Amino acid sequence: MAAKSNSDGPSSELKLRIVRVFAAPRALVFDAWTKPEQIKQWSAPRGFTIPVSEGDLKVGGKWRACMISPQGEELWLGGEYREIVPNERLVFTHAWGEDEGKPRTETIVTVQFADHPDGTEMIFEQTGFASIESRDGHSGGWNECLELLADHLAKSSEK
Repeated sequence: MAAKSNSDGPSSELKLRIVRVFAAPRALVFDAWTKPEQIKQWSAPRGFTIPVSEGDLKVGGKWRACMISPQGEELWLGGEYREIVPNERLVFTHAWGEDEGKPRTETIVTVQFADHPDGTEMIFEQTGFASIESRDGHSGGWNECLELLADHLAKSSEK
């Protein structure tokens, strides 16, 4: 699996871009991003669990999830689907739960899926961060989750 992550340049300072190639067909990778039972398997850093993952997979449909930290802290997040092209493109908003009564910054996540000689190329972009620190924190979290996704897809492909 090839991985590339960048966020260089002044115009892209608050943008996260990750490119990965997964040894799995596009339909399987897309399903991993859109089916709650699969999202629970990979979409949180190691040591965290996702007891709640639900959503209405349609444009304008809402989604939400709850991650539980190793210390037992509940971390809620959610958003709205903006664009859905099965096996090709997924665009949704992403925001953590409220912080001291104030909603946190909403970002936009775009995930594109394309055929690749080794399986599926996924191009992940997240924009609208409030700070470079927030972008970098998300980069670490997403990269760890994408490693778990690669493991999940490898197991799913074996079935």
